[in-house]
Amino acid sequence: MKKTVLRKYAQLIAKCGVNIQKGQEVIIGCDLDQPEFIQILVDECYKAGAGKVIVDWSYQPLAKLHYRYRSMKTLTTLEKWELERWQHYVDRIPCRIYIESEDPDGLKGINQHKVAESRKALYPIIKPFRDKLENKYQWCIAAVPGAAWAKKLFPELSKKQAIEKLWEKILYTSRVTDDPIQAWADHNKDLHDRCAYLNSLGIEQLHYEASNGTNFTVGMIPQAEFKGGGDTSLQGIFFNPNIPSEECFISPMRGKADGIVYATKPLSYQSQLIENFWIRFKDGKAVEWDAEKNKDLLTKMITMDEGAAYLGECALVPYDSPISNSGILFYNTLFDENAACHLALGMGFADTIKDFEKYSLDECRKMGINDSMIHVDFMIGCKDLDITAKTRDGKTVQIFKDGNWAF
Repeated sequence: MKKTVLRKYAQLIAKCGVNIQKGQEVIIGCDLDQPEFIQILVDECYKAGAGKVIVDWSYQPLAKLHYRYRSMKTLTTLEKWELERWQHYVDRIPCRIYIESEDPDGLKGINQHKVAESRKALYPIIKPFRDKLENKYQWCIAAVPGAAWAKKLFPELSKKQAIEKLWEKILYTSRVTDDPIQAWADHNKDLHDRCAYLNSLGIEQLHYEASNGTNFTVGMIPQAEFKGGGDTSLQGIFFNPNIPSEECFISPMRGKADGIVYATKPLSYQSQLIENFWIRFKDGKAVEWDAEKNKDLLTKMITMDEGAAYLGECALVPYDSPISNSGILFYNTLFDENAACHLALGMGFADTIKDFEKYSLDECRKMGINDSMIHVDFMIGCKDLDITAKTRDGKTVQIFKDGNWAF
């Protein structure tokens, strides 16, 4: 891929993604797949005004070795310097950039129980820091092609050709045009206008129905509102947390979800694929589920903690969208969730509460925002999905018809 195009992508992430302010610290989390692009990205972060840029490299094969050989005590102990790092994040509130490129099957064969139990043990230690950071910092998730990921999508091509092909798809779906920042400004306006219409309806509940068996109703929090595209941190800085993004989303009322939903795409969780699964909800909670592949992993996910069995997000994405129209299953949630309507199990978003900055995090959760150590999106959108809204004044409004916006 031409370096001039990659530099435009890096500029998009630095200026439009996290929107770096002069002197801010920036932390980039990434794998070892595209060091040349990370170098370009670091350069653009500094040019955007960053005072300090730190790159946290990771590598899936090493993660597998750690989980294989470390004891549970070692896995669940945070050293003094690790706690000080979390405190540093709270004190400095750095921008966070997450660059995804991992092999969707890269952790296949890992001890799922060991992973789940270690994460459960660490969560109470990390949670106080995460709560203090909630909605205060700019963050952005974007992607670059990893060789294994590219070969999974395009197995008929050579490694070099597959990486180039995946670059093309990432840049196209991320709206990296001649002027990507203007393209994102236009896209954000469209999403904002759609959210404004949805919020004007006063939606009490949404009902989903499709020929695959999905028949599901979910209730809304009266104070919640739909959001999409860019967001504004509690520091008053506008940023775009996902590149790409096609969704208008809201956090539903914890405890108000009933019926069954069928996943329409595989779910990549802990770098393993859960395929052909369904979940049944009663009184807001997942009470029954099954999967043709990796049911045990699905069970681990849903039972990670009390909140993991409840919903944290309902997102509306048209079937006719750039990622869906690409005809590619990316095996990556960042892309696949933006190709179809989806739900998320686990943590809800406090900033979907109108005027959320006036409330504490606990107050938002008391209104109905779910709390959990996980937030995992799974896709339920399909070509014939219909969604209707029941409004608080008793009206029924068609939101989606045959997979696409009805307005």
